[in-house]
Amino acid sequence: MAEIEREAMEYDVVIVGAGPAGLSAAIRLKQLDADLNVVVLEKGSEVGAHILSGAVLDPVGLDKLIPDWKDKGAPLNVPVSQDNFYMLGEAGKLRVPNFAMPPLMNNHGNYIVSMGNVCRWMAEQAEELGVEIFPGMACSELVYGDNGEVKGVIAGEFGKNPDGTPGPSYEPGMELHGKYVFLGEGVRGSLSKQVIEKFALSAGHDVQKFGLGMKEIWEIDPAKHREGTVTHTMGWPLDGNAGGGSFIYHLENNQVYVGFVVHLNYKNPHLFPYMEFQRFKHHPMVADLLKGGKRVAYGARAISEGGYQSMPQLEFPGGALLGCAAGMVNVPRIKGNHNAMLSGIAAADAALAAIKAGRGGDLLGGYDTAVREGEIGKDLKKVRNVKPLWSKYGLLAGMGLGGMDMWANTLGFSLFGTLKHGKSDAEATEEASQHQQIDYPKPDGVLSFDRLTNVSFSFTNHEESQPAHLQLKDPSVPVDINLPKYAGPSARYCPAGVYEFVSEEGKDTRFVINFQNCVHCKTCDIKDPAQNINWTVPQGGDGPNYPNM
Repeated sequence: MAEIEREAMEYDVVIVGAGPAGLSAAIRLKQLDADLNVVVLEKGSEVGAHILSGAVLDPVGLDKLIPDWKDKGAPLNVPVSQDNFYMLGEAGKLRVPNFAMPPLMNNHGNYIVSMGNVCRWMAEQAEELGVEIFPGMACSELVYGDNGEVKGVIAGEFGKNPDGTPGPSYEPGMELHGKYVFLGEGVRGSLSKQVIEKFALSAGHDVQKFGLGMKEIWEIDPAKHREGTVTHTMGWPLDGNAGGGSFIYHLENNQVYVGFVVHLNYKNPHLFPYMEFQRFKHHPMVADLLKGGKRVAYGARAISEGGYQSMPQLEFPGGALLGCAAGMVNVPRIKGNHNAMLSGIAAADAALAAIKAGRGGDLLGGYDTAVREGEIGKDLKKVRNVKPLWSKYGLLAGMGLGGMDMWANTLGFSLFGTLKHGKSDAEATEEASQHQQIDYPKPDGVLSFDRLTNVSFSFTNHEESQPAHLQLKDPSVPVDINLPKYAGPSARYCPAGVYEFVSEEGKDTRFVINFQNCVHCKTCDIKDPAQNINWTVPQGGDGPNYPNM
């Protein structure tokens, strides 16, 4: 096929992803120099459409970026008023007293927010400063310069046929070039994955670890609503099958965020994370809260959990990784948005210094060090052993040891040094023959729901005639290897029902990819035992349309 000719636009900095990291970088750049040309490209139909987070926001990043955010109307309206932590059994609960929790776990001064709405507000602040923001522009390829550096991205390619050839309404998109390109795509971004591999950015760093976070928004009985209350749980229903836990956050307007996280290093391929979430809502404590209410939204997203020791090198020739693209989540706090903002600020500071010095296309210099030795590094270093301890010793012992280490870190030392994570989440999956199947109750349609019904509450849409953005490296692997060896785990680990094995009498079993259901969580790219699924971007604007996740 002949090489496609595209128009090119030149910028000082090109930013991929209008999340908290990318928008913070854009705002900071224009604060530092109003004459810089800065563009933000967002694959969602609007800013915030693909943002899903808990979220209890530590405002430290916002304080640094826009100190007068309250006066400017930032949507941080619900300060945390109460912190609860419970260990759950099937029918009961045990509250962990707040005084036993390390100080860093205290949510005093934090806010329950919709990060989608926070990002929408941040986009308004960025545009007032002169940042160009283009939603509905998926960045499908990187553009490299003469010396192999990242020079830009290709964005806005539309109208391909299912086989990848240009269709009758094909639009080739544009090349957007920058002196530096910032990748703020979030967890397991498709371009970030490419640069990490191409430039060996993970060399010398620990393997990255992940969790799957699922979330519903409920409108509940006003008599049960406690605005500002934050509740976290561990234990049932996961018990020994997997690590993870829940969050229940009471925001305004009688709404509650109900979320569930499953660590993706689970061994049993029969585990069904989505159904664990649905089962959780039948615990008496949760069922009583939700009774008489209604679910109004659903979504899912992978979470980076490797932390301090898993962050790759953050600079590459021509650009940098921001926020969750590099894995900056503080796992025990279930918080990464503050670090995403701080990383955007640090990258902008480094880029301005480089551009003022007449540079471009090289390593930024100073950004990686600023992250590791600054506020982000200090935040992540304190909790670096919590995840490895959970994984090695299980819930109770791991939580106890992790808590002790966090307490020790408040005094400036660690009991364990820096522990390693071991296997990747894909490698952690064991053969089905080594494990029992798990019997999950059928959803009742009141508290618990089947996947496809819930996906309709993510308002997901993909134009059906485009190529599937979920690509198999070897089409034979799902049926020939994953089905007999691992009982076809993709039919369960996907929280949107994208993958299914179809058996019809007299015909061979088929592996079907319903890419239209995809909520862009990236779990398949992470957990597939053979690492055979490659998540790429669909055309811009497609995917979930989260209203206020």
